Amino acid sequence: MTIKKLNDMKNLIIAMIAVLFTAGCSDYLELQPTDKVTAENVFASEAGIEAFLANLYRNMPIEDFNCTPEEGMNHIPGSGGNIGLYEYIITDDGMGSQLNVVGGTYDWWEAGYRFNKDVNLFFSYLPALASIGKSSLDLLYGEAYFMRAYTYYALAKRYGGVPIIASIAEVSDTQALYVPRSTEKETWDFALAACDSAVMFLGDGDGKRRRVTKWVALALKSRVALHAASVAKYWNEAPLSGRAVDEKLVGGMTQEDAIYYYEQCIDAAAQIMDAGVFSLYKPSPASAEEAAENYRLMFEYPNNALEEVIFLKGFDRVGAGYGSQQDSWGNPMQTTGAWPFPGKFNPTLDLVDTYESYSSPGHSSPIVTTTDGNTDNYSGYNPSRTYLTFDDPQDIFKDKDARMHGTVIIPNSIWKNTQIIIQGGYIQPDGTALIEGSGEIEVNGVTYYTYGAALPMFYSGFDTYGGNMTRTGFGFKKFLSTTFVPILGWSYSTTDYIDFRYAEVLLNYAEAVAESGRGDRTKAAKAINDLRKRAAHKSDIPLTLDNVFRERRVELVYESKRHWDLVRRREYHKKFNNTQKTALVPVLDLRNMKYIFIRQYVTGTYPLTYVTRSYYSSIPGTATNRLVQNPQY
Repeated sequence: MTIKKLNDMKNLIIAMIAVLFTAGCSDYLELQPTDKVTAENVFASEAGIEAFLANLYRNMPIEDFNCTPEEGMNHIPGSGGNIGLYEYIITDDGMGSQLNVVGGTYDWWEAGYRFNKDVNLFFSYLPALASIGKSSLDLLYGEAYFMRAYTYYALAKRYGGVPIIASIAEVSDTQALYVPRSTEKETWDFALAACDSAVMFLGDGDGKRRRVTKWVALALKSRVALHAASVAKYWNEAPLSGRAVDEKLVGGMTQEDAIYYYEQCIDAAAQIMDAGVFSLYKPSPASAEEAAENYRLMFEYPNNALEEVIFLKGFDRVGAGYGSQQDSWGNPMQTTGAWPFPGKFNPTLDLVDTYESYSSPGHSSPIVTTTDGNTDNYSGYNPSRTYLTFDDPQDIFKDKDARMHGTVIIPNSIWKNTQIIIQGGYIQPDGTALIEGSGEIEVNGVTYYTYGAALPMFYSGFDTYGGNMTRTGFGFKKFLSTTFVPILGWSYSTTDYIDFRYAEVLLNYAEAVAESGRGDRTKAAKAINDLRKRAAHKSDIPLTLDNVFRERRVELVYESKRHWDLVRRREYHKKFNNTQKTALVPVLDLRNMKYIFIRQYVTGTYPLTYVTRSYYSSIPGTATNRLVQNPQY
């Protein structure tokens, strides 16, 4: 028989449902019980193999729309109490309308080793499938190695060195059951070796982007190697101590190791860049407005951007357990439909400040709100300061990088044919300010409201009503559908998630070159400038770490990269050291009917500090599994 190539995850899931009638892989693959499908039966048919493979694809540690810091991968919420706790809100890029949290690497130990067991089981049955033909068998081996690499990458970045278990052990083999932790370096090396094996077996794929190819394996290798290199280079920025450190189970890598890993990243990324298979989606926009819409569309319809998409996770079915909550949690209050918990993802002023402006390219351009130009004052409204005035709240953002407009809903902008009202107060004719407090006033026969409209259904900012309003002055746009109307039901969004795209590969290459001094600096500089030109910038900027880091932040924002970038470069504890998240509050001055803006800390939030031990997660069950615990737990 021949294993047909699956066009998409929908086909995979259908095949899986046809075969699997128990709760999970761990149950139905027990070999003896007669009331479950046995492993032999699963691997005896084409449908069974596809079903098992579908389950593996679903459970890969892809940090997609259903990944949360508290619940881990594939979390399907079941009540409003979940209130949108996703990766977006734990970094300096965002916050939740009802949550003030930072950092937090969720536990993936049990799920990771359960997935690892399934991958090992897959490996154990592949030799018996020789009859399917070499090309089909090679594909399966490549997928198995890729999943192994992804597994140990996900484990290493959370725990450091972990037990490397590459085969199914007999329960009676006590020694095999108690595998000690490998060093952190050995774990990274194991993941990279698995990437190399995957590349060796995989081909170019069928162009659908939902099944791994050698290009996906190379993209993963560039991501893995960059993380390992950063940990090696920046270890001393947040050194830890204890037995795990002494035994090199965490840390223990040298600057020479860092260079080696940067070189591995450069090589993997360069292979993709030089192949000519991928390119940036719509790289030459005619205007900044076009660039903003192109960027947004790539995430709403990733299947229309396959020149840039390297690998995606499909969401083809709706309902609890299948789709996601993106549109329900993310839409502003005014476009919530029947969903009762909107507006949960709030981009921060810190993020908006990071974007460049077209008139002053090459560095971040914080939003200037006062004539003195001071952007470091977050103390709120002060009548003694002279504020810049604007006829329309959108005017203050006109010069900003197109990617900001493709990512963030700004005050008074149009979303889903609705003008999104985000206002935090007004200045009364007598000069008295009413900010972030419910009120109304009549001026010249017209009634004005602090939040811009009379009722919560007609505005989207700052009111504490239901916890459904932005707290920062900005709404969430990236990934959202322009056609989906949120309903009273769970997981009805079916936008596909891009796990790897060409832009990340370019940024991985540029960062590794800038960090290591290896590779081609001209090529690396072109990589970041190509991304900027896709965002309608006209001038080139030099290859520097600051430029690469800024470009990485704004290009990959909300793609589950920022959290791990802060972890691997050991920047979290510097970014969050008694730190509060920031907001930009539009205020209507009724004395001249102009808008002013107030830079301030988000009202009602408390300072946040990232604890350095959180660079590694606690290993569960050390009292029984005999493993050395990570530092300070």
